[in-house]
Amino acid sequence: MTGTPPVDAPPVDVVCLGESMVTLLPTRPGRLADVPSFTRTIGGAESNVACALAAAGHRAKWVSRVGRDGFGDHLVETIAAYGVDVSAVGRDAARPTGVYFRTATDRATAAHEVVYYRAGSAASAMSPATVPYAAVADGRVLHLSGITAALSGECLALTRDLTAPRAGRPLVSFDVNFRAGLWRDGRDGSGPRVLLDLARGADLVFVGEDEAEEAWGVVGPEAVRGALPEPEVLVVKRGGRGAVVFERRAGTGTGGGASAEDTVTATPHADTDTVTFAAAPRVDVVAPVGAGDAFAAGFLSATLRGLPVRDRIRHGHLMAAAALTVPGDLGAPAAPAHADRLVALDDEGWGRLHLAPGWTRTGEDQEVRTP
Repeated sequence: MTGTPPVDAPPVDVVCLGESMVTLLPTRPGRLADVPSFTRTIGGAESNVACALAAAGHRAKWVSRVGRDGFGDHLVETIAAYGVDVSAVGRDAARPTGVYFRTATDRATAAHEVVYYRAGSAASAMSPATVPYAAVADGRVLHLSGITAALSGECLALTRDLTAPRAGRPLVSFDVNFRAGLWRDGRDGSGPRVLLDLARGADLVFVGEDEAEEAWGVVGPEAVRGALPEPEVLVVKRGGRGAVVFERRAGTGTGGGASAEDTVTATPHADTDTVTFAAAPRVDVVAPVGAGDAFAAGFLSATLRGLPVRDRIRHGHLMAAAALTVPGDLGAPAAPAHADRLVALDDEGWGRLHLAPGWTRTGEDQEVRTP
């Protein structure tokens, strides 16, 4: 481990477990074959969430493994600089820290390229044996993602262990993060089936409408809820349109959950859920990478504060907008008072929001524009 927290350290709000990699961003657009130089930064779904939460004033902890190398040093030092507790990050002398390169092109286009050097990485050796449960169970929330489960059989075993029923476990948050390329070897069954089973064990689940269709063949938020009736809270992200949240009303249940056979045909539990939609504001996008992680961080932040569902979604949108308006994975969130003021706008005012690069740090009258 990199160290131990002080005995009188305050309790942790959110523990985020997963791999972070050194990210090499091109200094200009073009094919990877033509880009002459790269800028070093960091990337990783769970560490992104931890950094965003810490920047927003929460006590966040990142649990992972990195190599005993310079890239591992860079990751730990950079994430710690955000105010994240890195005391439970293991160092592996036999395995390297993961690295990846990507083009400047939007990942939604055919020209986008990503090259990973993560096979056999230190993080892929995470398992129930190498990650003590005590290291991840000391927060109010434990945040996981489907990316970790895809890294290795050991990582899948760890993710299954952490999403299994357990007395006294923290609230388990799970971002599906389906990446088809990571499941090509067919490890332990198909990726979609594995991710569905893991999501069913979580209390709070984030999933994109598009990835749910790709992975499970379900179309629309209601169908996603039909496939995932178990989580207390299900967040279905609809891209630039907004997000829908299904929250189980007190005193209701799923009736035992769906069986493996009725995975994608189960009907939504409309009689047990409160359903809330909140539109996303208009954003001048610089780069879409990291927006989903930022949305999860904003939603979790507002959840920790006990805010209403609509406000949780809006805080997710604002945190995502902070990431969308910068080139890398991480954007500095708006000051809490400013974010709260925007979230409190009526529907008409919220609908007029237009967030451009720099909106989180410039003068208030410049941050929010109307079309």
